Amino acid sequence: MEVLDSVPVTAQTTARASSYVIYADLPGNRDRVLLVHGYTGAYDLVSRNVAAYLRSLEQSPVSKPLYGEWLPEELDGETSVKPSEGTLSVLSRRGYLTTKTREEEEAYFVRHVAALHAAELRRLPLYVIMPTYDCNLRCAYCFQDHMRTDTRYNHLLRTMSRSTADRILASFPRIEELHSIDPSADFSRMFTLFGGEPLLRQSRPVVEYIIGKAKSMGRATFGAITNATELEWYADLLGPDGISWLQITLDGPREQHDQRRVRADRSGSFDETSANIGLALERGVNVNIRMNVDRSNVGMIPELAEHFASAGWSSYPNFSSYVAPVHDYNDLGTRKDFFNSWELGQAIEALRPEHPAMRSVNPVDSGLAMRVREIFYGRQSAMPEKASFCGAHKGMYIFDAFGDIYSCWDRTGDKNIRIGTVGESGQVELNALNTLWRERTVASNKTCRSCRFALYCGGGCAILAEGVSGTMFSNHCDAFGKRFRAKVADTYVDFARGAHGASVRAEGAALQELVL
Repeated sequence: MEVLDSVPVTAQTTARASSYVIYADLPGNRDRVLLVHGYTGAYDLVSRNVAAYLRSLEQSPVSKPLYGEWLPEELDGETSVKPSEGTLSVLSRRGYLTTKTREEEEAYFVRHVAALHAAELRRLPLYVIMPTYDCNLRCAYCFQDHMRTDTRYNHLLRTMSRSTADRILASFPRIEELHSIDPSADFSRMFTLFGGEPLLRQSRPVVEYIIGKAKSMGRATFGAITNATELEWYADLLGPDGISWLQITLDGPREQHDQRRVRADRSGSFDETSANIGLALERGVNVNIRMNVDRSNVGMIPELAEHFASAGWSSYPNFSSYVAPVHDYNDLGTRKDFFNSWELGQAIEALRPEHPAMRSVNPVDSGLAMRVREIFYGRQSAMPEKASFCGAHKGMYIFDAFGDIYSCWDRTGDKNIRIGTVGESGQVELNALNTLWRERTVASNKTCRSCRFALYCGGGCAILAEGVSGTMFSNHCDAFGKRFRAKVADTYVDFARGAHGASVRAEGAALQELVL
């Protein structure tokens, strides 16, 4: 990171501001602005004059997001003095100034995305195995709710057989060949168990079989997304050498949770889930609690956080928790009943000052803050970029109990939308839908191609984009621009204050002297 100050000069420049510059205002600091570049990965602290001058050279955005708003930049209308030639040279070298036309720069961006996505497709695939579509809960907001409540889908509720598991496991070398993975390389396959509910008591035999056979094929790690109500039946499989991580949902303290996450007979699930969270923590499993939040239960999150402390969970180093907005798949309410990610983040942060237990709840975009912090402390030279939003567009393969393959876990259970099948001897037959899913990148629609945040956002969820615009080849911004600028600014303020302790302050001292 460099500090770029302005000195009045008379020389002229023909460069324009890059279309991919992000301006992050710093809370309580009117003198400095943090610049971030959308494809070079540059981060630089500049005087407000330099930022205003750069902003004055920027052309109007050519498109508007289909969801959310472009941020109104507070630098508009501010007067500025032209910076020194030295500063202009650094701005150019870091990508903030460019001699490319808008069209030339966008064409460069598209080529950059193509190269980045090609690299994404050469990574080891992520394998998701669904032992069954069945589930013992009937959560009203679940995107799979129809599979358990509509008798037309009863045929989906069987448990995977060992022979199907054998076929699926035999397909992995063939899939890895498609991703140019060297079979002689030393790698560890990553498995996620998903459902339905993957860890039902009835699925225990086939889950144990899958884990054992996968280990016989090479190094492997296992995790599960589970409601944990029957997790005690898997106690001996839990731990660093077995199922080493779990995502478990709690939607509030007992009364609230038991109104939302109910069994078929409408009884609650809080006590069973809580008991098994303790079991998993004791066995050394990394447990991440997900809280699905809308406006009806957000006020209960502090009480749930207090439960984390009173149960002793938050004292475990292998415990974490986070909040996520509920997506209304089943017409449960109106837009005013739900949060987008920005609104949820603001609501959670407003609760923190009066509720110390909320320290155990990770804020929205905590992963983003972690990556930005690595840049400020010099541990990384640039922000990681992504050409596509999630594994559905890179190399995630979801296998159901029938040997059908899907790309997105929000789109499973319908043979018309599967991306392929596994044959009797493990041969893999992929179809045109596989190509369609893998081709969605931030270069595949006009809005993302011209968006300065695109390579940090990835274009947003394809399913939510489709719900808004009718096509997954559109964007779903989810207020990402606002979230990104706010998180970068807040993380910088924490860094500048040395908020993470004396040892970290010492590590970052030289940089702090430079930027403050």
